[in-house]
Amino acid sequence: MDVKKLVLLIGALVVAAVTAITAKNMFSGAGAPAASANAVVAAGPEVLVAKRPLPVGTIIDAEALRYQVWPKGLVQPAYYIKGQPGTNPADLIGTVVRNEITAGQPLTQGALIKPGERGFLAAALGPGMRAVTVPVSATSGVAGFVFPGDRVDLVLTQEVSGAQGETSLKASETVIRNIRVLATDQRTNPRGEDGKMIVERISTVTLEATPKIAEKIAVAQTIGQLSLSLRSIADNNAELERAIASGEVKVPENGDPNAERQMLLAISNSPIDSGGTVTVGADVSRFQRATVPPRKKSGSSGSDDKGDEAASFGKALGAALRGGGSGEANSSAAPAGPVVRVARGNSVTIVPVGGK
Repeated sequence: MDVKKLVLLIGALVVAAVTAITAKNMFSGAGAPAASANAVVAAGPEVLVAKRPLPVGTIIDAEALRYQVWPKGLVQPAYYIKGQPGTNPADLIGTVVRNEITAGQPLTQGALIKPGERGFLAAALGPGMRAVTVPVSATSGVAGFVFPGDRVDLVLTQEVSGAQGETSLKASETVIRNIRVLATDQRTNPRGEDGKMIVERISTVTLEATPKIAEKIAVAQTIGQLSLSLRSIADNNAELERAIASGEVKVPENGDPNAERQMLLAISNSPIDSGGTVTVGADVSRFQRATVPPRKKSGSSGSDDKGDEAASFGKALGAALRGGGSGEANSSAAPAGPVVRVARGNSVTIVPVGGK
Protein backbone atom coordinates (compact mmCIF):
# COMPACT_ATOMS: atom_id res chain seq x y z
CA MET A 1 0.00 0.00 0.00
CA ASP A 2 1.13 3.53 -0.65
CA VAL A 3 2.80 5.06 2.41
CA LYS A 4 1.11 8.42 1.82
CA LYS A 5 -2.38 6.93 1.76
CA LEU A 6 -1.62 4.91 4.87
CA VAL A 7 -0.54 8.01 6.78
CA LEU A 8 -3.68 9.86 5.74
CA LEU A 9 -5.85 6.93 6.86
CA ILE A 10 -4.18 6.73 10.26
CA GLY A 11 -4.50 10.48 10.70
CA ALA A 12 -8.23 10.37 9.92
CA LEU A 13 -8.73 7.60 12.43
CA VAL A 14 -6.89 9.57 15.12
CA VAL A 15 -8.96 12.71 14.41
CA ALA A 16 -12.17 10.66 14.57
CA ALA A 17 -11.15 9.08 17.86
CA VAL A 18 -10.24 12.45 19.40
CA THR A 19 -13.54 13.95 18.23
CA ALA A 20 -15.56 11.06 19.68
CA ILE A 21 -13.78 11.30 23.02
CA THR A 22 -14.25 15.08 23.15
CA ALA A 23 -17.97 14.80 22.37
CA LYS A 24 -18.48 12.13 25.02
CA ASN A 25 -16.78 14.23 27.67
CA MET A 26 -18.83 17.26 26.66
CA PHE A 27 -22.23 15.56 26.98
CA SER A 28 -21.37 13.65 30.15
CA GLY A 29 -20.22 16.86 31.86
CA ALA A 30 -23.44 18.75 30.96
CA GLY A 31 -25.79 16.49 32.90
CA ALA A 32 -28.87 17.71 34.81
CA PRO A 33 -27.96 19.88 37.78
CA ALA A 34 -28.29 18.26 41.15
CA ALA A 35 -31.65 19.07 42.70
CA SER A 36 -31.29 21.09 45.85
CA ALA A 37 -33.88 20.33 48.51
CA ASN A 38 -36.02 23.32 49.47
CA ALA A 39 -36.42 24.19 53.09
CA VAL A 40 -39.35 22.18 54.43
CA VAL A 41 -41.59 23.86 56.94
CA ALA A 42 -41.63 21.79 60.07
CA ALA A 43 -44.94 20.01 60.53
CA GLY A 44 -46.74 21.14 63.62
CA PRO A 45 -49.66 19.86 65.73
CA GLU A 46 -53.17 19.11 64.49
CA VAL A 47 -55.68 21.94 64.82
CA LEU A 48 -59.44 22.08 64.30
CA VAL A 49 -60.49 23.54 60.95
CA ALA A 50 -63.86 24.03 59.26
CA LYS A 51 -64.83 21.36 56.73
CA ARG A 52 -67.28 23.73 55.01
CA PRO A 53 -68.12 27.45 55.12
CA LEU A 54 -69.72 28.32 58.47
CA PRO A 55 -71.76 31.54 58.34
CA VAL A 56 -72.62 33.54 61.43
CA GLY A 57 -75.27 31.75 63.51
CA THR A 58 -74.41 28.24 62.31
CA ILE A 59 -74.99 25.57 64.94
CA ILE A 60 -71.95 23.27 64.96
CA ASP A 61 -72.66 19.59 64.26
CA ALA A 62 -70.47 16.49 63.93
CA GLU A 63 -69.87 17.10 60.20
CA ALA A 64 -68.65 20.69 60.52
CA LEU A 65 -65.11 20.23 61.96
CA ARG A 66 -62.03 18.08 61.47
CA TYR A 67 -58.39 17.97 62.59
CA GLN A 68 -55.63 19.03 60.17
CA VAL A 69 -51.85 19.20 60.54
CA TRP A 70 -50.77 22.85 60.70
CA PRO A 71 -47.26 24.33 60.24
CA LYS A 72 -45.62 24.72 63.62
CA GLY A 73 -44.58 28.32 63.03
CA LEU A 74 -48.14 29.38 62.12
CA VAL A 75 -49.95 27.89 65.09
CA GLN A 76 -51.68 30.51 67.24
CA PRO A 77 -52.49 30.12 70.95
CA ALA A 78 -56.18 30.72 70.21
CA TYR A 79 -56.45 27.63 67.97
CA TYR A 80 -58.12 24.41 69.13
CA ILE A 81 -55.06 22.11 69.28
CA LYS A 82 -55.51 18.35 69.47
CA GLY A 83 -54.68 16.92 72.86
CA GLN A 84 -55.39 20.07 74.83
CA PRO A 85 -58.38 20.29 77.24
CA GLY A 86 -61.64 21.42 75.68
CA THR A 87 -60.59 20.76 72.10
CA ASN A 88 -62.59 17.57 71.50
CA PRO A 89 -64.95 18.16 68.51
CA ALA A 90 -67.73 16.34 70.39
CA ASP A 91 -67.55 19.00 73.11
CA LEU A 92 -68.14 21.75 70.54
CA ILE A 93 -71.31 20.26 69.06
CA GLY A 94 -74.18 22.64 69.74
CA THR A 95 -72.02 25.75 69.91
CA VAL A 96 -72.83 28.69 67.63
CA VAL A 97 -70.54 30.49 65.20
CA ARG A 98 -70.00 34.11 66.28
CA ASN A 99 -67.77 35.16 63.35
CA GLU A 100 -67.90 33.75 59.82
CA ILE A 101 -65.41 30.91 59.18
CA THR A 102 -64.33 29.86 55.69
CA ALA A 103 -63.67 26.27 54.66
CA GLY A 104 -60.25 25.08 55.82
CA GLN A 105 -59.79 27.97 58.23
CA PRO A 106 -58.69 27.11 61.79
CA LEU A 107 -61.20 27.75 64.55
CA THR A 108 -60.30 30.23 67.27
CA GLN A 109 -61.50 30.33 70.87
CA GLY A 110 -63.51 33.51 70.31
CA ALA A 111 -65.23 32.30 67.11
CA LEU A 112 -67.72 30.06 68.95
CA ILE A 113 -70.28 30.69 71.70
CA LYS A 114 -71.15 27.81 73.99
CA PRO A 115 -74.64 27.13 75.39
CA GLY A 116 -75.24 29.05 78.59
CA GLU A 117 -72.91 31.89 77.69
CA ARG A 118 -74.30 35.39 77.43
CA GLY A 119 -75.63 36.22 73.97
CA PHE A 120 -75.75 32.59 72.85
CA LEU A 121 -79.31 32.65 71.47
CA ALA A 122 -78.83 36.09 69.91
CA ALA A 123 -75.74 34.79 68.10
CA ALA A 124 -77.68 31.78 66.83
CA LEU A 125 -80.25 34.04 65.17
CA GLY A 126 -79.66 35.15 61.61
CA PRO A 127 -79.83 38.84 60.67
CA GLY A 128 -83.38 40.17 61.00
CA MET A 129 -84.68 36.94 62.59
CA ARG A 130 -86.53 36.38 65.86
CA ALA A 131 -86.79 33.51 68.36
CA VAL A 132 -90.26 32.19 69.21
CA THR A 133 -91.15 29.25 71.47
CA VAL A 134 -94.09 26.88 70.97
CA PRO A 135 -95.33 24.11 73.28
CA VAL A 136 -95.31 20.54 71.98
CA SER A 137 -96.24 17.10 73.25
CA ALA A 138 -94.79 13.66 72.65
CA THR A 139 -96.85 13.29 69.46
CA SER A 140 -96.72 16.87 68.16
CA GLY A 141 -92.96 17.05 68.84
CA VAL A 142 -91.99 14.00 66.72
CA ALA A 143 -91.38 11.95 69.90
CA GLY A 144 -88.25 13.92 70.78
CA PHE A 145 -86.44 13.28 67.50
CA VAL A 146 -86.26 17.01 66.71
CA PHE A 147 -82.85 18.51 67.53
CA PRO A 148 -81.31 21.99 67.31
CA GLY A 149 -80.32 22.74 63.73
CA ASP A 150 -83.12 20.63 62.20
CA ARG A 151 -85.75 22.20 59.97
CA VAL A 152 -89.44 21.55 60.46
CA ASP A 153 -92.88 22.50 59.16
CA LEU A 154 -95.61 23.83 61.46
CA VAL A 155 -99.00 22.13 61.07
CA LEU A 156 -102.09 23.79 62.57
CA THR A 157 -105.04 21.54 63.50
CA GLN A 158 -108.36 23.18 64.37
CA GLU A 159 -112.11 22.48 64.60
CA VAL A 160 -114.57 24.90 62.98
CA SER A 161 -118.03 24.73 64.56
CA GLY A 162 -121.30 25.93 63.06
CA ALA A 163 -124.91 26.22 64.19
CA GLN A 164 -126.19 24.08 67.03
CA GLY A 165 -126.70 20.53 65.85
CA GLU A 166 -124.32 20.90 62.89
CA THR A 167 -121.26 18.66 62.63
CA SER A 168 -118.07 20.69 63.03
CA LEU A 169 -115.36 20.82 60.34
CA LYS A 170 -112.04 19.30 61.32
CA ALA A 171 -109.14 20.72 59.33
CA SER A 172 -105.35 20.63 59.32
CA GLU A 173 -103.04 22.92 57.33
CA THR A 174 -99.32 23.56 56.96
CA VAL A 175 -98.95 27.21 57.96
CA ILE A 176 -95.13 27.57 58.08
CA ARG A 177 -92.49 25.56 56.20
CA ASN A 178 -88.72 25.19 56.44
CA ILE A 179 -88.30 26.83 59.85
CA ARG A 180 -85.11 26.18 61.84
CA VAL A 181 -85.06 24.74 65.35
CA LEU A 182 -82.81 26.70 67.70
CA ALA A 183 -83.35 24.77 70.94
CA THR A 184 -85.51 22.05 72.48
CA ASP A 185 -86.71 22.84 76.00
CA GLN A 186 -83.69 24.78 77.31
CA ARG A 187 -81.09 22.59 75.59
CA THR A 188 -79.09 23.51 72.52
CA ASN A 189 -76.77 20.49 72.69
CA PRO A 190 -78.59 17.18 72.02
CA ARG A 191 -75.62 15.06 73.17
CA GLY A 192 -74.70 13.71 76.56
CA GLU A 193 -71.35 13.62 78.33
CA ASP A 194 -70.37 10.52 76.35
CA GLY A 195 -71.00 12.34 73.06
CA LYS A 196 -73.99 10.19 72.10
CA MET A 197 -77.28 11.65 70.87
CA ILE A 198 -79.95 11.98 73.55
CA VAL A 199 -83.56 11.30 72.53
CA GLU A 200 -86.03 12.40 75.19
CA ARG A 201 -89.50 13.86 75.48
CA ILE A 202 -89.59 17.63 75.03
CA SER A 203 -92.24 20.15 76.05
CA THR A 204 -91.14 23.30 74.19
CA VAL A 205 -89.29 24.09 70.97
CA THR A 206 -87.64 27.43 70.15
CA LEU A 207 -87.79 28.35 66.46
CA GLU A 208 -86.12 30.96 64.25
CA ALA A 209 -88.63 33.12 62.38
CA THR A 210 -89.03 36.49 60.71
CA PRO A 211 -91.00 39.11 62.68
CA LYS A 212 -94.12 38.54 60.56
CA ILE A 213 -93.93 34.75 60.85
CA ALA A 214 -93.43 35.11 64.62
CA GLU A 215 -96.75 37.00 64.75
CA LYS A 216 -98.46 34.29 62.73
CA ILE A 217 -97.15 31.58 65.06
CA ALA A 218 -98.45 33.51 68.09
CA VAL A 219 -101.93 33.73 66.53
CA ALA A 220 -101.86 30.10 65.41
CA GLN A 221 -101.34 28.96 69.01
CA THR A 222 -104.65 30.59 69.98
CA ILE A 223 -106.56 29.03 67.06
CA GLY A 224 -105.72 25.36 67.51
CA GLN A 225 -102.92 22.89 68.15
CA LEU A 226 -99.52 23.22 66.50
CA SER A 227 -97.55 20.12 65.50
CA LEU A 228 -94.03 19.74 64.13
CA SER A 229 -93.29 17.92 60.89
CA LEU A 230 -89.58 17.08 60.48
CA ARG A 231 -88.15 17.92 57.06
CA SER A 232 -85.58 15.96 55.07
CA ILE A 233 -82.24 17.54 54.19
CA ALA A 234 -82.94 16.73 50.53
CA ASP A 235 -85.97 19.05 50.54
CA ASN A 236 -83.72 22.06 49.90
CA ASN A 237 -83.45 21.28 46.18
CA ALA A 238 -87.22 20.84 45.92
CA GLU A 239 -87.77 24.22 47.59
CA LEU A 240 -85.32 25.84 45.19
CA GLU A 241 -87.12 24.43 42.16
CA ARG A 242 -90.47 25.56 43.58
CA ALA A 243 -89.14 29.08 44.25
CA ILE A 244 -87.70 29.36 40.73
CA ALA A 245 -90.96 28.13 39.16
CA SER A 246 -93.03 30.62 41.18
CA GLY A 247 -90.73 33.52 40.36
CA GLU A 248 -89.65 34.15 43.95
CA VAL A 249 -85.99 33.94 42.95
CA LYS A 250 -84.21 34.48 39.65
CA VAL A 251 -81.41 32.28 38.35
CA PRO A 252 -78.21 34.29 37.59
CA GLU A 253 -77.87 34.75 33.85
CA ASN A 254 -74.06 34.49 33.81
CA GLY A 255 -74.16 31.05 35.46
CA ASP A 256 -71.82 32.13 38.27
CA PRO A 257 -71.39 29.12 40.61
CA ASN A 258 -70.87 31.39 43.63
CA ALA A 259 -74.07 33.31 42.90
CA GLU A 260 -76.00 30.07 42.50
CA ARG A 261 -74.57 28.76 45.78
CA GLN A 262 -75.62 31.94 47.59
CA MET A 263 -79.08 31.66 46.07
CA LEU A 264 -79.40 28.06 47.26
CA LEU A 265 -78.30 29.03 50.77
CA ALA A 266 -80.82 31.88 50.85
CA ILE A 267 -83.67 29.55 49.90
CA SER A 268 -82.65 26.73 52.20
CA ASN A 269 -82.31 29.07 55.21
CA SER A 270 -85.54 31.03 54.75
CA PRO A 271 -88.83 30.03 56.43
CA ILE A 272 -91.84 30.06 54.11
CA ASP A 273 -95.37 31.08 55.11
CA SER A 274 -97.14 30.70 51.76
CA GLY A 275 -98.26 27.86 49.54
CA GLY A 276 -99.17 25.51 52.38
CA THR A 277 -101.48 22.53 51.94
CA VAL A 278 -104.84 21.94 53.66
CA THR A 279 -106.55 18.69 54.64
CA VAL A 280 -110.16 18.50 55.90
CA GLY A 281 -112.04 15.70 57.61
CA ALA A 282 -113.66 14.51 54.36
CA ASP A 283 -110.18 13.82 52.93
CA VAL A 284 -109.68 11.26 55.70
CA SER A 285 -113.15 9.84 56.31
CA ARG A 286 -116.32 9.84 54.22
CA PHE A 287 -118.31 10.53 57.38
CA GLN A 288 -116.65 13.90 57.97
CA ARG A 289 -117.45 17.31 56.53
CA ALA A 290 -115.72 18.83 53.51
CA THR A 291 -116.92 22.44 53.97
CA VAL A 292 -117.43 24.89 56.80
CA PRO A 293 -120.85 24.32 58.48
CA PRO A 294 -123.43 27.17 58.31
CA ARG A 295 -123.50 29.48 61.30
CA LYS A 296 -126.61 30.65 63.18
CA LYS A 297 -127.48 34.22 62.25
CA SER A 298 -127.63 36.85 64.96
CA GLY A 299 -131.23 37.42 66.12
CA SER A 300 -133.02 40.69 65.14
CA SER A 301 -136.57 41.83 64.24
CA GLY A 302 -137.49 40.70 60.75
CA SER A 303 -135.00 37.81 60.77
CA ASP A 304 -135.68 35.20 58.13
CA ASP A 305 -133.97 32.39 60.04
CA LYS A 306 -136.33 29.42 59.81
CA GLY A 307 -135.05 28.12 63.10
CA ASP A 308 -136.00 31.38 64.86
CA GLU A 309 -139.46 31.35 63.23
CA ALA A 310 -140.08 27.78 64.36
CA ALA A 311 -139.02 28.67 67.88
CA SER A 312 -141.30 31.75 67.94
CA PHE A 313 -144.22 29.75 66.58
CA GLY A 314 -143.67 27.07 69.18
CA LYS A 315 -143.65 29.64 71.96
CA ALA A 316 -146.87 31.30 70.67
CA LEU A 317 -148.59 27.97 70.26
CA GLY A 318 -147.60 26.95 73.75
CA ALA A 319 -148.91 30.18 75.19
CA ALA A 320 -152.19 29.73 73.32
CA LEU A 321 -152.53 26.20 74.59
CA ARG A 322 -152.02 27.47 78.11
CA GLY A 323 -154.68 30.13 77.48
CA GLY A 324 -152.32 33.13 77.28
CA GLY A 325 -152.35 33.64 73.52
CA SER A 326 -150.52 36.37 71.62
CA GLY A 327 -151.29 38.71 68.78
CA GLU A 328 -154.96 38.18 68.01
CA ALA A 329 -155.34 35.66 70.79
CA ASN A 330 -157.78 36.70 73.50
CA SER A 331 -155.98 37.83 76.63
CA SER A 332 -158.89 36.66 78.82
CA ALA A 333 -159.37 33.13 80.01
CA ALA A 334 -159.92 30.47 77.39
CA PRO A 335 -163.62 29.98 76.52
CA ALA A 336 -165.37 26.90 77.76
CA GLY A 337 -166.25 24.22 75.28
CA PRO A 338 -164.62 23.13 72.10
CA VAL A 339 -162.40 25.66 70.29
CA VAL A 340 -160.48 25.93 67.05
CA ARG A 341 -156.97 27.39 67.12
CA VAL A 342 -156.01 29.30 63.96
CA ALA A 343 -152.31 30.06 63.44
CA ARG A 344 -151.30 32.98 61.19
CA GLY A 345 -147.52 33.20 61.17
CA ASN A 346 -146.47 33.72 64.76
CA SER A 347 -149.98 34.65 65.88
CA VAL A 348 -152.46 32.07 67.19
CA THR A 349 -156.18 32.89 67.44
CA ILE A 350 -158.60 30.80 69.51
CA VAL A 351 -162.11 30.62 68.03
CA PRO A 352 -164.94 28.87 69.97
CA VAL A 353 -166.82 26.29 68.01
CA GLY A 354 -170.08 27.82 66.80
CA GLY A 355 -168.78 31.35 67.31
CA LYS A 356 -167.61 33.87 64.73
